[in-house]
Amino acid sequence: MKHTPMITTEFEAYLKQNNMTLAQFAEYSGVHQRTLSNWVTQRRSVSVQQLDRITKAMGLPEGYFYDLYIENYIIDLPPNMRRIEPLLYRCAELDRLDTIRRIVGHIMDNLLYSPRLFEIAETLFAQGRHAAALPLYENVADVEKYQHSERLATCQYRLFTIQIGEDQSRNLRVASVFEVFVERLDEIDQLDALKDLANVYRSMRKWDRLDETARKMKEKAKAQYTLRHQQKSRERGEAAKKLSRPMFVYITYADLLCASVCEAQGDYQQALQYTYAYANLDWVKETDEDTLHWIGLFQHWAEGNTYVYKLLSGNTSVLTDYVEFIAASTNKSDKEMVTKLLNVMLAANRYQIDVDNILRRFETEINFITQQQPSADMYTHQVVPEQSTRFKYELAKYYLNRGRYSIGFKYLLDVLSKSLAINKEAFFIRCIRLFEQFKEFADVQAHSNYETLVSKGKKYKLFYY
Repeated sequence: MKHTPMITTEFEAYLKQNNMTLAQFAEYSGVHQRTLSNWVTQRRSVSVQQLDRITKAMGLPEGYFYDLYIENYIIDLPPNMRRIEPLLYRCAELDRLDTIRRIVGHIMDNLLYSPRLFEIAETLFAQGRHAAALPLYENVADVEKYQHSERLATCQYRLFTIQIGEDQSRNLRVASVFEVFVERLDEIDQLDALKDLANVYRSMRKWDRLDETARKMKEKAKAQYTLRHQQKSRERGEAAKKLSRPMFVYITYADLLCASVCEAQGDYQQALQYTYAYANLDWVKETDEDTLHWIGLFQHWAEGNTYVYKLLSGNTSVLTDYVEFIAASTNKSDKEMVTKLLNVMLAANRYQIDVDNILRRFETEINFITQQQPSADMYTHQVVPEQSTRFKYELAKYYLNRGRYSIGFKYLLDVLSKSLAINKEAFFIRCIRLFEQFKEFADVQAHSNYETLVSKGKKYKLFYY
């Protein structure tokens, strides 16, 4: 039979080595002498807070005894949440994820502990400790997988939010798993869930799924908006607090998303109709500051997108006005800047427009876009990197078509590398085709970098010949 070491054994050895009495250690550590005595002589447990004080007084790293604490006082004993809960929070603070998984794995055979672990996970999630919350949500979801509960749906929503990253294939898997749980969420929570799903599908250019998700969000938001104005003011306020945005936004954002679907399908006239819909917000009843802020944003986006859909449909006479519109709203923190400049490049490549002066005018903004790092914000994390990659591809295409091969291949290889990193097969193949079209103009270094990236693509089965 395996012998489990005891923390008290190390503690007693420390006292002997340092020639200390319990009374002296108690005074030094701040842990009561009687507590120490009961711990050593009667094998009673100490709290995590007391253990931390003992560990610090012994000159050991934070969390040094946590694994032994689990062995001594948690495993093979009835789960004690008064002991376990503080340990989970401390492990989260110290980023001891393996220890968290070990604790949770020990107690999650019993469905009775699921509600409390869920509450702890929610607290950690609210604190931004997503990595620590992840194993708790995973275990609660696994234990409750046959319960069809709202708690299970919330766990799946949190798992979806935590696991979304730059790997688009993984994102699609995560979104597909979560999608079936949306209807089990609270009716108000469904709106944010559909918004987040829509942003993922938009970033992956899954237009059919985006269209379906956006329409569902609009239908539910309209029903909730009508219901909200039929309820008492207190009930309306409670519903509003649960949403990340004013409720009308989910209706208008759905129109904006449907317009982007039409844009992707080349139906610019229908895209304009959706744009006119979210430009007219006279029906919005609220007049608070947050509502007015969002109304202003949608009207601003509508103005810009009206230029865009006219421009992409071939009305190049609006390019000057569109450029002035961009310039009037230029700042480095503008998340939409990459999309605005992408629209210019799409039109330039589609209709052979010389936009050198425009590129020089926005040189600072272009440098910022091409060097931008990912953000924790759902939209910025998903949509902006996608648009930035498309923008650099269009820049590469523009410069290559104009015989400026050095800068063209620089952008193209950057997009090729990024597509490999985020597992974006469609972009990877488009880059290969564009490189092959102009490969006779590539220098030795560009050829070498290209061959290396293509070899990696074959290795990861990103494409096949």
